[in-house]
Amino acid sequence: MAVDSPARIAVIGAGPIGLEAALYARFLGYQVELYERDDVAANVRQWGHVRMFSPFQMNRSTLGIAAIAAQDPAYQPPADEAILTGQEWFERYLQPLSQTDLLADHLHTGTEVISVARTDFLKSDFPGDECRREADFRLLLRNRDGSESEAAAEVVIDTSGVYHNPNFMGQGGAPACGELATKSEIAYGIPDVLGRDRAHYEGQHTLVVGSGYSAATSVVALAALVKENEQTRVTWVVRHPRDGAPAGGPINEIPADRLAERAELASRANALSTGESPGVVCWRSTSIQAIRRGEDGFEVTLQGAHEGLLTVDRVIANVGGRPDNGIFAELQVHTCYASDGPIKLAAAISQSTSADCLEQPVPGPPALINPEPDFYVLGAKSYGRNSTFLTSIGIQQVRDVFTIIGDRADLDLYATATSLMPPQED
Repeated sequence: MAVDSPARIAVIGAGPIGLEAALYARFLGYQVELYERDDVAANVRQWGHVRMFSPFQMNRSTLGIAAIAAQDPAYQPPADEAILTGQEWFERYLQPLSQTDLLADHLHTGTEVISVARTDFLKSDFPGDECRREADFRLLLRNRDGSESEAAAEVVIDTSGVYHNPNFMGQGGAPACGELATKSEIAYGIPDVLGRDRAHYEGQHTLVVGSGYSAATSVVALAALVKENEQTRVTWVVRHPRDGAPAGGPINEIPADRLAERAELASRANALSTGESPGVVCWRSTSIQAIRRGEDGFEVTLQGAHEGLLTVDRVIANVGGRPDNGIFAELQVHTCYASDGPIKLAAAISQSTSADCLEQPVPGPPALINPEPDFYVLGAKSYGRNSTFLTSIGIQQVRDVFTIIGDRADLDLYATATSLMPPQED
């Protein structure tokens, strides 16, 4: 059933996909409110010093470029093949997009969505019944000053991501003993080791936990710091090497990788894991049992191939993220028991047999439908704990979800973006 404009659409999260979804909805004439717990693209800015793997063409939409250009005729977007840092992506695309007239007055930063429910139905009422859409969604909001308020919407799109909700580094993915008590002192993101955070890591012994590209980024940066300061040391702990990694290497290397930045990072990180680089050691098949703050630093109890007590000055846990599904706990959303993502999409993603995220299938609109009518999860959060999400996939999700909302299978504003903009004066 179509939801005709000017229906009210609430978008949760002003990251890359939230901005794209809100923009698409505004072009179609919907009343849109975009809620962001922090500031625009706050998660991107946390890793702003990191160079992306994918070219700009995969991280922007034609509609977004057209909207910015209409606002600022002098705007010059990055070249499609440009490889940007997160900060450059923010400054040259995401921030200008958020400041366009189409979005600026509909953006609510410092506003966290605590929960989404139906005004007249409990979670258990009318399972999977279309009648649930007769009641508006009720959003409970917490403002930056701690005050609370409510908002209503007929459609809700959750793009709140996973970056702010990291996994734990203990055995089995549960918190290690003492991890909750020390969590505020552990870096779960990618610190700017060679820049802003240099003084925190230089001359220190850092434990890095993880076997993905984030861990590789941290280790490569720390290894560069070792060369500049021989007092700097790195211990890299890997629970299980990746299936596609070289023998004994922690990081997956994709044959003939089309993303040159990713290929180079994996190769450099695996080379560092061999034990031949001064100041860097990699312990495979080893996990974290416990961590506590001692007088001389963190005391970490290890299990596996390297059992024992390790004392370090800093800890970086690059162990991925998980969705915060508590936001929609009172809605009828069927999530996957393995990934925590919506079940239909999770099932479609699981059909991929390639380790290369560029080779994953594009599931299409039906995979975005939940038992709760008019509630959608897009972006990295839709992939749950699966780390293969790409911004380009999220932009396709935006297009697909509006074919459902508008009940128009051929709707594709991205294909007609330039014709939607008013002509510019000479």
